[in-house]
Amino acid sequence: MNGTFASGALTLQRYLSLGPTRGAARPAVLLCHGFPIGPQDARHSASSFPELIDRIANELGWSGMTFTFRGCGNSEGDFSMQGWVEDARAAIDHLVAESQPTQVWLLGTNTGASIALCVAADDPRVSGCALLGPRADFDDWAEHPRRLLEHSREIGAVRTPAFPAQFDDWSRELRRFRPSEAARRFAPRPLLLMHGDEDELVPESDSRTLAEAHGSAELHVIPGGGHRLRHDPRAIAMLIGWLDRQR
Repeated sequence: MNGTFASGALTLQRYLSLGPTRGAARPAVLLCHGFPIGPQDARHSASSFPELIDRIANELGWSGMTFTFRGCGNSEGDFSMQGWVEDARAAIDHLVAESQPTQVWLLGTNTGASIALCVAADDPRVSGCALLGPRADFDDWAEHPRRLLEHSREIGAVRTPAFPAQFDDWSRELRRFRPSEAARRFAPRPLLLMHGDEDELVPESDSRTLAEAHGSAELHVIPGGGHRLRHDPRAIAMLIGWLDRQR
């Protein structure tokens, strides 16, 4: 089932699977993609995620949804940290309305993982989170916001020439959301962290920081794993096994 949902005034693209046994009460997962690395990535963000949603639906019998944040894929709008947080909140609302799940679990990769944690910390509907290669903070972006904005334009995550209307507000949002503080607030709900020890963009120490802040997280460092753990079969097997144990 392909479709859309509203996040504020924007229309975002989503992929929803209601699982093999429609009508049965079951948990649901929401999968959040990371920040695009290049122009192809911005256009095709989360393009391989529907197959992961289908796998979870088929193997576990759960419902699942993934979507593209504003500025990515065919979703409207331009990237901002506040905007992505609002998109994740709207996605949870939509998933709950469509699937009426017994529980909601958030999954995420990289920046999407960190956003998912920040949103989950303040949403009691979320039972747990599983994060692949998350960032512990956005301080590197916050230190060079103009560079980030230029990069976002180059890759197509910011498409509107006059965006943002207030640059200072846009840049301030980069420090507003603190995944490490969110991990502390999220405890004691279950948290799975997976990180490749050869991640070239986000060091594994970020996941260690989140695990420490949470206090009882399950942390797996994957030998030889890179930034795109979504494509590492070891990480996906671990993810599905962990979700299965949470029932």
